[in-house]
Parts: sequence; structure tokens; C-alpha cells
Amino acid sequence: MPDNTGLAAHGIFGGTFDPVHLGHLRLAEEAAESLGLECVRWIPAGQPALRESPRASAEQRLEMVRLAIAGNPRFALDTAEAESAQPSYTVPTLERLRRPEHYGMRRPLVLLVGADAFTNMVAWHRWESLFDLAHVAVAHRPGFPVDVAGLPPPLAAVCRERHCASPAALKEAPAGRVFTFAMTPLAVSSTQIRQLLCHGLSPRYLLPEAVIAYIQNTSFYTPS
Repeated sequence: MPDNTGLAAHGIFGGTFDPVHLGHLRLAEEAAESLGLECVRWIPAGQPALRESPRASAEQRLEMVRLAIAGNPRFALDTAEAESAQPSYTVPTLERLRRPEHYGMRRPLVLLVGADAFTNMVAWHRWESLFDLAHVAVAHRPGFPVDVAGLPPPLAAVCRERHCASPAALKEAPAGRVFTFAMTPLAVSSTQIRQLLCHGLSPRYLLPEAVIAYIQNTSFYTPS
């Protein structure tokens, strides 16, 4: 029997955002519309656990996200991970958000991830605990749905057990389901943007103008 919470679902969107770009923004916007999310909470990582140290500092990446999402009333910024000296892990972050002073345990939370990140989820810290804390919504390219058979066996089993066919099901319980959705494909990456900037090339139309201006004024992606 579904545990209908009566509370609107909120999206959780974490990442390094080094830098934040239009692909990130479009994923969050399309997820909000496709899944009926009341809010998308952006959470820049302070010290990412599964990749090399970011080129931009936590403070700089936090400011870039702040500039990028300004003016969108459905987007909110969570500064706690970026302001922490501890490594950022998804499950502890969700445990923090489930405390009574934040969301509590009843509101549906939907973790937004790309298909590539989802495929590698078994490498995440305490990944199996994630489904006790949130739903997972996986964005994929149109016409290229997530291939469950190609997932690592433990993740494939979880996906088969927890997959739901309708985004409405995400509102019926606080956590525990997997939903996949197609999003507009944008061939842009933070790595590509950093390479352009390091070579003195223009990142125009890949980033919000406010983020470009901030990068140009601070020059933290320019070789010293």
C-alpha cells in the first residue's frame, strides 16, 4: 500500500559544478517539469570523494551556482557541503537533509543523476542505503534508455525491484523508487569548458552569462 505523504516532492541535485553549465541547468529544469518537483535543491560538493580536487575552490563553485540559478524560483541553493571541510558523500548528505530541522522523513526527496553517474553508483559510499532516504531519477538521452542488463548486477537487481513507470509514484512515498526520464541532449561538460578556458577560448553559449563574467573577473581557470 503506498505511503501517501501529502507533501510535494523536492529534487536533490548534487555535484562538483566545476563549473556549472547549461547542461546542469537544463537537467534540473526538465526534471522539475517532468517529475512535478516543487523545488530543486542544488548542493555543490566541498571536497568530492570520487574525483580529483576541483580546479575552482568550494567558495568559487558555490558562487557560480548561486549566479547560475538566480531568478529561478524553483531552484534553491544548499551551502552546507561546500562550506564543510569533510569529503562530500551522497548518503550522509541525505541523512542531514532528513533531520527534523530540514525535510524530516515524510517528504518525498528525488535524487537527480545522469545515466553515467547512475551506472557507477555501486562505487558510492553506502550506496544501498540511498534508497532508504530518497528516490532516484535518472536522466538519459532520448532514444537511449537506461540498459538495466548492462548495469552492475547488484544495481540491476535494485533497479528491477524499485523501478516505477510513472513520476506520480514518486509522490506516494518518501523514498525507495527508481524512475528514468529523457532530457534534451546537450553535448557540454565541465571538463570541456575548463579546457577552453585554459586555452583562452570562449565558453560563450555553454555557461550562463553571469557565470562567464564571474570567471573572467576572477581568472581562476586561467593558467598562472
